[in-house]
Amino acid sequence: MNNIDIEDRLAALSGAIADRTRARMLCLLMDGRAYTATELSAAVDVAASTASGHLARLQEQRLIACVKQGRYRYFRLAGPEVAAALETLMALAGVEKPVVKSTTPTSLQFARTCYDHLAGEVAVKLHQRLHQLTWLEGEEDYRLSEAGHAALTRLGVDCSPAPSRRRFACGCLDWSERKAHLGGALGAAMLTAFIRRGWIKRQLESRELQLTASGKKALKAHFDLTV
Repeated sequence: MNNIDIEDRLAALSGAIADRTRARMLCLLMDGRAYTATELSAAVDVAASTASGHLARLQEQRLIACVKQGRYRYFRLAGPEVAAALETLMALAGVEKPVVKSTTPTSLQFARTCYDHLAGEVAVKLHQRLHQLTWLEGEEDYRLSEAGHAALTRLGVDCSPAPSRRRFACGCLDWSERKAHLGGALGAAMLTAFIRRGWIKRQLESRELQLTASGKKALKAHFDLTV
């Protein structure tokens, strides 16, 4: 890329950020979560059609990415490089990061089921921790490292290959946290193991899950995770 290309690219990026509505959207996405176009349009107080145009411009400049989950489409920052650049600009501007409040009932935000695997705040933190420990590898379809396979097997988690037509392990966008938790066959196997060990209890007639006292101790002991 020569100097002219860099200058044109910089001008295009600056133009995308310079609009006040798009700047507000980017600031909202700085919490690392993903939001629908409807949520973002409401947060920045513009019509849905107007928001769609702004989001398309930000996607075109590779500042945001679209994540599809079922019939919904969520938007998030395109990556840590974008977040770092925006954080620097926000510091220069002297503004704080805005927050979009979740409408999910508090009882379900902490821990619940998502089909057959764990979801909620606990699940998102556990997913992040598994990557930090390098027990999970890969970006879309995960695989277990040798250390991860050994550690989870010791905890009674079934780490055998997934049945046909099901992914072994993958990120599943959490609809309250708006960050990924662990999905796929491995996610289901971990929830089964946690319930069997008494670390998590199901609630009758509800998707809500209860993290027991022994479960909190186990997360700290085995994953160095405090929730």
